[in-house]
Amino acid sequence: MLTAYTMRMAQLLDPHCDMLLVGDSLGQVIYGLPSTIPVTMEMMCAHGAAVVRGSWHALVAVDMPFGSYEASPAQAFESAARIMKETGCAAVKLEGGEAIAPTIEFLTHRGIPVIGHIGLTPQAVNILGGYGARGREQCEAEKIVADARAVDEAGAFSIVVEGVMEGIASDIARTTGAPVIGIGASADCDGQVLVTDDMLGMFERTPRFVKRYDDLAERIGNAARAYAQEVRSRTFPTADQTYRPKS
Repeated sequence: MLTAYTMRMAQLLDPHCDMLLVGDSLGQVIYGLPSTIPVTMEMMCAHGAAVVRGSWHALVAVDMPFGSYEASPAQAFESAARIMKETGCAAVKLEGGEAIAPTIEFLTHRGIPVIGHIGLTPQAVNILGGYGARGREQCEAEKIVADARAVDEAGAFSIVVEGVMEGIASDIARTTGAPVIGIGASADCDGQVLVTDDMLGMFERTPRFVKRYDDLAERIGNAARAYAQEVRSRTFPTADQTYRPKS
């Protein structure tokens, strides 16, 4: 699984991924917001529809933004139904463990496939006190495992486990029925997810758990520099890029 926010990126990633996630991380990646908290339903629906248009192989899931599902199962169904209708996606993802399990059950019983998300849940960053790894203390480790069990039993068809101590993720992967997708978790997970822009090296700083597979930021900067130099020196455009009468 990788994140995608645009049609073209979806086209490029789709042949290689089982799932594409339209993550609310678009708040930071696309809009420069300080967190995922300000992300709106309108943002998720617009980008979700674009990604679906660019995908023909991968399952496309869309994050439910903060404030769109926490109040009640009924609110969650209304929001999830809107996302699926406006985007054409195959599933939604929401954050939370035991507390949100009844909502997951409510949605799945009404025909909405759900991906759970436990461990480090970015929408709860203000309560968690930051983006550090979760489960260092025994009590929190037990809570994360219990969250995984609750989400699994509620009917989530897959569970994202983010930013937890490796042993916790390994334990969850062994003991839950739903496939577990890790991010900053463990290679024992059934799959992995990364923010594509992090993986491609688009930002100077990335989380510890990200492996950079390219350095597109430098390559884009070099291309823009070469373009600007050619424009200023009038070596672009050339005859190959201009229209002239046929002789």
